[in-house]
Amino acid sequence: MTLRVVGAGLGRTGTHSLKLAFEQLLEAPCYHMMEVFGHPEDIEHWQSAADGVMPDWHRLFANYRAAVDWPASAYWSELADAFPDAIVVLSTRPTDDWWRSADRTIWEVSRRPVPPDPVIQAHMRMVTCMLEERFTSQWSDEVPSKAAYERHNERVRASVAPERLVEWQPGDGWARLCGALDLPVPDTAFPHVNTADEFRTMLGLA
Repeated sequence: MTLRVVGAGLGRTGTHSLKLAFEQLLEAPCYHMMEVFGHPEDIEHWQSAADGVMPDWHRLFANYRAAVDWPASAYWSELADAFPDAIVVLSTRPTDDWWRSADRTIWEVSRRPVPPDPVIQAHMRMVTCMLEERFTSQWSDEVPSKAAYERHNERVRASVAPERLVEWQPGDGWARLCGALDLPVPDTAFPHVNTADEFRTMLGLA
């Protein structure tokens, strides 16, 4: 098994919906930050990447056909090189919308004190290092965070060959993804999950 999809879109751009969509289309697991929660042994591999030593990508993704969301999207360029036959999906949303969603969810969680659990501490250290190295050290501040978001998206657009790049926004549905993967469009509704309110409720932030 090998990756057919490299997700370059950052968190809070519909990546959880994409995870479910790709799992349906490709009939195989899609890597997402949720996988790190379920496989804490992966934390050391992502920490290594954040420290500048890339893991064996083929081994890390041996059981997956797609990868979206952080932490994978922070290393989209390395993954695109490692899996040259995969399409690169850049999921985006308007910058202000992205900021409002991120600030109410992942940034709010990341600003809170880290519980004493060693696994959670290792996970948060990895996330913080990843953000500082691959996004911005000022991720929690609106202006630099928005600038980093736009800079990331423009770098993807400038670096990926047009025939390989698929731009997608929440609400676009199946068609663009299926066309790029040469798969039929399902007759089921596209999954829409993990809104900011749902995220906040799940983590007790509401």
